[in-house]
Amino acid sequence: MKDHFLGYPRRTGQVGTRNYLAVIPTVFCANEVAGQIARKFKNARALLHHQGCAHLKPDVDRVTQTLIGLGTNSNVGAVLLVGLGCESVSLMEVYKGIRDRGQRVGKVNIQSAGGMKKAIQRGLALGGKLHEQVGETKRKLAPLSSLVMGIKCGSSDAYSGLTSNPAVGAASDLLLEKGGTVLFGETTEFLGAEHLLARRAVCPEVGEKIIEIVLRMEERIAALGFDMRGGNPAPGNIRGGLTTIEEKSLGAICKSGSRPIHGVLEYGQSVSQPGLFVLDSPGQEAVIMTGLAAGGANVIVFSTGGGAPQGYPLVPVIKVAGNPQKCRDMKDHIDLDVSGILQGALTIPQAGEKICAALERVAGGRKVKAEILKYDQTVEIYTTGPTL
Repeated sequence: MKDHFLGYPRRTGQVGTRNYLAVIPTVFCANEVAGQIARKFKNARALLHHQGCAHLKPDVDRVTQTLIGLGTNSNVGAVLLVGLGCESVSLMEVYKGIRDRGQRVGKVNIQSAGGMKKAIQRGLALGGKLHEQVGETKRKLAPLSSLVMGIKCGSSDAYSGLTSNPAVGAASDLLLEKGGTVLFGETTEFLGAEHLLARRAVCPEVGEKIIEIVLRMEERIAALGFDMRGGNPAPGNIRGGLTTIEEKSLGAICKSGSRPIHGVLEYGQSVSQPGLFVLDSPGQEAVIMTGLAAGGANVIVFSTGGGAPQGYPLVPVIKVAGNPQKCRDMKDHIDLDVSGILQGALTIPQAGEKICAALERVAGGRKVKAEILKYDQTVEIYTTGPTL
């Protein structure tokens, strides 16, 4: 594993693997304006979501912090915010939060501008200047410790916990040895295995927090009168051979590797130091990848059994699979085939090295399958309260 990659240096000291103008609506009502503005610029990405209004305060705060985190992800060179003007999430609060972290940011208010057409004109003028500034940043040699790897598994099957998940875990261990940062989540898939993660905590407080977020997730579901076992494993997981949440959890936590866990992040919170961190989040692809990106991930490694195709607008997503049949059937979406583990042609440590080599290439600019196919447009933010 090399010690460097070619990345985009930021004024904050972070290093990006991509260099985008992020066009971020503060509310779903501004999606159409944000989307039209973003389409006019080559290196702009619109983060169109379905939140931002009619939330209770805990969800208003969560959406606000998530948008700030997305705007200050190291893959973003500048931000254009688009608000409507009457939403629950404050355009000014998000603007100040992004600006105060040292990011270049502009803002457009649709109602203040006088409607969609004038807001788009204003956005294009501001966006043009920001896009030009983004283009001035060039790749430079950066230490591998600048990588923040988010890890996720999805469309899991009985092969996942034997092949791709432990291979991702081996890659996680290697990156941490180099001083990098790793974020993993899917609290719903800790159930039955949370004590194994808690044992790896660097201190009792972190271990207690891991147990706490699992209990909190269970309580939310129980309050609705349901058992999580009714929806997780999902039907696709069951068809793939995972019949209980405990089976799924034991396979899922393998992707975190074996290193000590340094802390637990709330959804929307950004990581502030190197190490291995848990992100409290559900397992739904778009929701957790938004959380990982807001947490600071500048590359995501996604272990999949059935062949989940989703990427993410701001962060390249490397798909790793260990099911031989699915690697053939879904080859248009799989970046790395580690099914050789099953056949004895590849060891888990070797597969980890293979993932790290891909990590370096992608961090340096190599496009992943989801980027090539443009299967990377979906954004969702995790909210827990009722919509009012």
